[in-house]
Amino acid sequence: MQAHKGDVLRFTGRAVGNPEHRVTVVEVLGPDGAPPYRVRYEDGHETEIFPGPGCVAESAAVGGPARSDATRHGA
Repeated sequence: MQAHKGDVLRFTGRAVGNPEHRVTVVEVLGPDGAPPYRVRYEDGHETEIFPGPGCVAESAAVGGPARSDATRHGA
């Protein structure tokens, strides 16, 4: 997975009733857009994550295409 500052990572719920959530990439900590990423949740909380299966990166450009599939490890 590759992401850039400003991209949105979308995590799907892993169980029935768990809502999808989104975070914004505020810093890319790996080389060439690779994880880990420092992200900000809608409530302002920030953490570092390593996305895995179940996560999709959406371009910072409005309506940009999804770039990858991945899940959240850590946070």
